[in-house]
Amino acid sequence: MNRGRELFGFLRRSSIRRQLYTIYILAVFVPVVLIGIFLVGNTYQLLTSYHRDLLESDNLRVRTILFEITTQAYNISEELSFDEQVVSILKGRYASEEDFVEAVNTCASSVDSYMYHYTEIERIDIYCDNPDIRGYKQYHSVDEAVLGTDWYQRATSQAGIFWTEMKNIDEHGNQYWGLCLVRRIPLVYADYNAVLVIRLSDNYLKTRINSQEYKNSVSVDEGVVFYASDREDYGKPQLIGIDHSQNYFQYAGKVKIKDSTCFVEVSTLRLYQSDSKIYICTVNDKSYGNIWSIIRTCLIIILLAIMVPGILIHFFTSYFTGRVSTLRQVMHQASNEDYDFKEIVRGDDELSEAFADLEIMVQRIKEKDALMYRTMLNEQELVNEQQKMEFKMLASQINPHFLYNTLETIRMKAYTAGDREAATAIKLLGKSMRYVLENSGTAFTSLQNELNHIEIYMKIQKLRFGEKFDYAFDVEGGLDVSRCIILPLLLQPVVENAILHGLEEKETGGMVTIRIARVAESGKICIAVSDNGCGMRPEALERLRADIVTKNPEKKESIGLYNINQRVKLCYGSMYGMTIDSERDRGTTITLHLPEKVYHDI
Repeated sequence: MNRGRELFGFLRRSSIRRQLYTIYILAVFVPVVLIGIFLVGNTYQLLTSYHRDLLESDNLRVRTILFEITTQAYNISEELSFDEQVVSILKGRYASEEDFVEAVNTCASSVDSYMYHYTEIERIDIYCDNPDIRGYKQYHSVDEAVLGTDWYQRATSQAGIFWTEMKNIDEHGNQYWGLCLVRRIPLVYADYNAVLVIRLSDNYLKTRINSQEYKNSVSVDEGVVFYASDREDYGKPQLIGIDHSQNYFQYAGKVKIKDSTCFVEVSTLRLYQSDSKIYICTVNDKSYGNIWSIIRTCLIIILLAIMVPGILIHFFTSYFTGRVSTLRQVMHQASNEDYDFKEIVRGDDELSEAFADLEIMVQRIKEKDALMYRTMLNEQELVNEQQKMEFKMLASQINPHFLYNTLETIRMKAYTAGDREAATAIKLLGKSMRYVLENSGTAFTSLQNELNHIEIYMKIQKLRFGEKFDYAFDVEGGLDVSRCIILPLLLQPVVENAILHGLEEKETGGMVTIRIARVAESGKICIAVSDNGCGMRPEALERLRADIVTKNPEKKESIGLYNINQRVKLCYGSMYGMTIDSERDRGTTITLHLPEKVYHDI
């Protein structure tokens, strides 16, 4: 009761907009969210249980098929092991290979009959250490390779049967695995050992087991997978770990397989008249995604159930309180000297009349402000023109020839005084300034001239930094840089960046390399400026790449690179420009991608 009074008191103290929103939250939002959470959770449980039941059913289907096939193979092995013709052939003595072949062909062999009538059997092999046995049809002599196998030693040392996976090579040289029944054939009153091996047909298993929706992999005892829906899983361990010590291992749940969440069912099949166990792993890699697709649909429906009433409440509230709020807003704008009203108050009542009076007053204020602004613009234009005249007068007073002659005079004095280093520095500075002044007003220059200027600039920097760094030029063979044209004064900022920033932390051993190469397939010339400095971290490299695309006035060190990139794109097009690559402790490379142009193209 008290809480109800507090709620009504809160509503009375609130604006109409807040009251409507509060009612919407209590009457619509909270109930829909609570019901939606319950429905989504219950739907998820039902769908999960449904798919797991289907998965378990398919696993049971595979288990039934394997039990049927292995039991049939066991019955065949029972009949073959005590077949009098087979035993007589294995115990017989033969003077020659022809005698052995004749004996096998003479007997109406039941082995051929089984292989002919039972498609689940791929082949039947009988191995015997009788020295008179030759390799013919299903009969094989025991050589060193067979004698050293685990299955042969195990078969000759025990009376019972067992199952194992075996790797085989087909007629095309491909390796494949198969499930084999192995047992010893008792040869009474004979000193020989005989082992029967029945290999199940992998194609038959695929025909019986394969499913479009589920994937299966099967292994025996602690061995690898001998059958799988995916050929690449043959010969590998099972997808999940199996506790072979358990008498009957079973697992059902979700497993992450190849970055995909899958439902998995693992069961154990104890084979008939054998201690061997088969582990069947059934996987559904689509159910989890389908479940979440349905859950997402439910969430969208719940979201729409919340949003649609909310939007209606919002528009109703906006219409109800909008006219008063609009009038308050425009009056507040006018009080702050903001006269560009984005909204108006419509209608024929007192509010619209008050808004009309406000518009008239604001219009008169704007007219007076416009007149004052035009007066200020005229005054500023006069000041700008006066400054331009002063700049032109100052610029005309600079005579480049006077500057060159003065520098030459200073150089000769330094040379006469024996200060050759200063004379060399002045000479390099003069050449650099001549190139800059001569190319300030030109559109293009040759790549050779630009490289000559860069070499002069490098020599000046070498005088400044001494042994801190060295430089090298690497021009692709066959590329005539004297005939290639580029924008003037394009490379110096890039080289300067490599020296001042790339080699900042190096005291000695720095290296700046300029490589020029042609990319024939794209018709580009790539000019790469590399240093062996400290390089940049990935985050710093990404920021610098962003700065050369979008101007950042706060970062003065990247303005030069931004200007170069913009000059190239404005002159040649958006497909050209600058790229930056850097690796920590390995240096930085800035590459200019320019069109391959020669003088006769102009």
